[in-house]
Amino acid sequence: MEQIRSFVAIELNNHLKKELGESQALLKSKGIADEVRWVKPEGLHLTLKFLGNVPADRVKEIVVAITQAKQGVEPFAISFGGLGCFPTASRPNVIWVGVEGDTKSLTRLQANIENRLSVLGYPPEKRKYTPHLTLGRVARHVKGTARRRLGGVIQTQSIGPLGEMKVREVSLIKSDLSPAGAKYARLAVVKLEG
Repeated sequence: MEQIRSFVAIELNNHLKKELGESQALLKSKGIADEVRWVKPEGLHLTLKFLGNVPADRVKEIVVAITQAKQGVEPFAISFGGLGCFPTASRPNVIWVGVEGDTKSLTRLQANIENRLSVLGYPPEKRKYTPHLTLGRVARHVKGTARRRLGGVIQTQSIGPLGEMKVREVSLIKSDLSPAGAKYARLAVVKLEG
């Protein structure tokens, strides 16, 4: 049976992708360009649930679960700004931009999706959901002092408000990994109520 590496996400509009690409360029100019595997701006998205490899014949039931999860959630507005690292600035692995605005609706939608998909056998995430956009991941070759220096660079930078978007739909996305980076293709879209 064909396996499809997939996740549930909110796709960003082109304006936000452009703004985020400019933010990445600014960070790269601070001497950290080669220390981070940057996400291509066209691939930036707000992940709600990573599923991993799923059998192709289960895609329809996943879409049904997402459709059930969106019940009672009307379109809502979110915005993006702020900059940080996971797990900490002294040990950065992921460089992110924060999510603001109606995070209450966003968190409710994500929890609903998590709950519906857990019924299908996709285990819930153990960590609390922290909405963010991943700009890049620190390369494996960056160790010790160099990693701490990179975290320090991130701490001294700021990314102001990048814009707002109305969330009107949720997508199930296929991810194909390659040496050139991940390539994404939309498998299905579920519109929010209202």
